[in-house]
Amino acid sequence: MPRPRRRFVWELDWNLLRTFTVIVKEKSLTAAGEKLSLKQPTISNALRRLEDQMGCRLIERTSSHFQVTAAGTRLYTECARMLDIVSALPDLVDETDEDISGPIEMAFASHIECPFLDRFLADFQAEHPDISYATTVMPSRQAAASVLAQEVSLAICLAHEHHPELDHAILYREHFGYFCAPGHPLFGQTNLTLEALRRLDYVTFKTDQMTDALSPVANLRQQAGFEGRLLGTSSSLEEVKRLIKIGSGFGPLPIHVVADEIAAKQLWQLPPYDNQPVVDVYIISRPDARRSKAERVFLQHLLAAIDTVPLSERTYPQTLAPAENAA
Repeated sequence: MPRPRRRFVWELDWNLLRTFTVIVKEKSLTAAGEKLSLKQPTISNALRRLEDQMGCRLIERTSSHFQVTAAGTRLYTECARMLDIVSALPDLVDETDEDISGPIEMAFASHIECPFLDRFLADFQAEHPDISYATTVMPSRQAAASVLAQEVSLAICLAHEHHPELDHAILYREHFGYFCAPGHPLFGQTNLTLEALRRLDYVTFKTDQMTDALSPVANLRQQAGFEGRLLGTSSSLEEVKRLIKIGSGFGPLPIHVVADEIAAKQLWQLPPYDNQPVVDVYIISRPDARRSKAERVFLQHLLAAIDTVPLSERTYPQTLAPAENAA
């Protein structure tokens, strides 16, 4: 078959690409015909015409065999992207914020607790009642990867390294402390130093590494020279907290997230009582991503909102008074 000519882009019937995409999705010419309300000979003719124009076989097919070729797979990937772009064109040229509807797909790290964000989400939904939020909780690295792959419109998570194809805006800043639970030898003790923790067993997050998102926590642990056994790790805050509460060891937690449990004496804060590790939580987005109108407007408003509120007002806890057990 001859290769496509220089005027290929002008001569190509773009409907053939749409038909080909449906054929691959349905894995059958007959099913594609039913999907498109076309007779099978019409579908077969469209595929033949596209193969002629592309100059190669796209699908190997017999009465009992259907197999997309390597060239067909590559073409299908690009066709799917083009259809995504075309489907988003009406939203792209619509400059109003009215009549926003549909889901906003987001990935969250496991311990996102931010009063500023909660207020924004409530206000945005009140203003646009036809939108919905679809959130998936996953490790921070995976959340960023999902944004890069355009599986979600944005992620709210930690980020040790900033990928060059992604935008990173600080949503809020949190302070981490070490905690133990009733039954631990240090529970209820005051005026402790880091030396008291050095030989004790501990639990922590999987990202508590010098090369990962909780590097400030890892740096403190390294400087303090912890020698105790590591008895548990998790990427989930709830699971790290569970390990602390069942007595596996002391461990790090965001101070503001466990404020109620500190007040209820379910957790006891350990040193350091000041200059605790600081970790930033980011809004991660892909600037060239294809988004629905709802997702586009949501991201624009969220980024505008954080520009109007100083980071000091998005830092938790809001007050870092000396811990009660430091007195």
